[in-house]
Amino acid sequence: MFYWISPNQNIKNFNKHSAVDLIRFATTGISRTDLADQMGLTRAAVTLIVNDLIDNGVILEAESRAIPNGRPPVVLEINPKRGMVAAVDMGATHVNIALADFSAKIIEETSLPFDINQGPQVCLAEVSRILRELVDRYGINISQLMAVGVGVPGPVVKDAGMVMSPPIMPGWDRFPIRDTLQKEWGCSVSLNNDAELGALGEWAYGAGRGEKNLAYIKVGSGIGAGLIINQQIYGGTTGSAGEIGHITIDENGPLCTCGSHGCMEAFAGGNAIAAQAKKMVESGKRTLLSNIPVESLTAQEVAESARRGDLPSQEIIMRAGTFIGIAIAGLVNLFNPSAVIIGGGVAQAGDLLTTSIRQAVRERSLRASEQGVHITTAMLGRRSSLMGAIVQAINIAIHDATERKSPVSKDVFSAELKQTAPTE
Repeated sequence: MFYWISPNQNIKNFNKHSAVDLIRFATTGISRTDLADQMGLTRAAVTLIVNDLIDNGVILEAESRAIPNGRPPVVLEINPKRGMVAAVDMGATHVNIALADFSAKIIEETSLPFDINQGPQVCLAEVSRILRELVDRYGINISQLMAVGVGVPGPVVKDAGMVMSPPIMPGWDRFPIRDTLQKEWGCSVSLNNDAELGALGEWAYGAGRGEKNLAYIKVGSGIGAGLIINQQIYGGTTGSAGEIGHITIDENGPLCTCGSHGCMEAFAGGNAIAAQAKKMVESGKRTLLSNIPVESLTAQEVAESARRGDLPSQEIIMRAGTFIGIAIAGLVNLFNPSAVIIGGGVAQAGDLLTTSIRQAVRERSLRASEQGVHITTAMLGRRSSLMGAIVQAINIAIHDATERKSPVSKDVFSAELKQTAPTE
């Protein structure tokens, strides 16, 4: 999230980038005085930085919207029209793609069925086609994008821009995803695990706003965790941190997609939930799911049926929540987060899922850790990972814009922006 100094940069540049991040993530703008206090600089030093950023078009001054009465103070905000970015959230069965401005407001968005099993060549060609249609719809060229953030449902080796041995992405192992897309689109591309991006999206704009240490648990076809420690994404040595779905619950349990037996994902992931529902329907048990063709049953339909009061569906969801809670309890004991946020398609079940998760965590966590954490559902819903990808794209684009002075492209923002907030 926050910009860190490199050996090739001086303190002035570091302070400029730090100021940009503080302004970006301030809830309702930030005054020059508050910026000076938070950075530990004099007002004169901050004025030089701010004036430079205003001249560069990265930030602007505006009246605060947080003061209901009296003359509102002037605050600093990111200039939304300084550039445009895109975000791609690839799931096992869906893809979400969006265009956004520098303030992370979504301008255009689409969501379509997707099959990650088709492999990188087919899938990336499809993603590129959809993105090109989206920018065409808005009336710009893809070359006008300043950066694109991409999320995938597998362990990402960030330095290499590829996934390594992904359990639910057959054919993608070590394929140069980032380099392929950068060459195709002609702009910088960031590549992250989708659960990491969910954590980042919720930290920046959702249920984790203001938290220093949090875990985002994405319960989709598989189960993954995005970890934020001291306000930084933690990816581990090779980028595979957070693979909570492959914690062994029962060594004699069902076969998992990773090749092991008894992983938590094999008990509580979306594919496992759908399989349990199909087996239940085939057994002749009375359930609302009997009205759905058994071959097309999904975890989302089980979650929806549970919300409608179907007891057999509720039992499946609550049992999944218990398994997930057992794994989260270990996570809570291990790194002591202040928040655990449950997202992904299965999280649509709401309290049915989170109540059983909380119960399992309460029973299995150390008291000191358990009392310091709150467990909640994702505020951004299905947009958590998409918003995280937008944040990553802006990370690249805004700091690049900070380094060089260039006019804002009139073509990019010639159309009227749709004021779509970054929440559902």
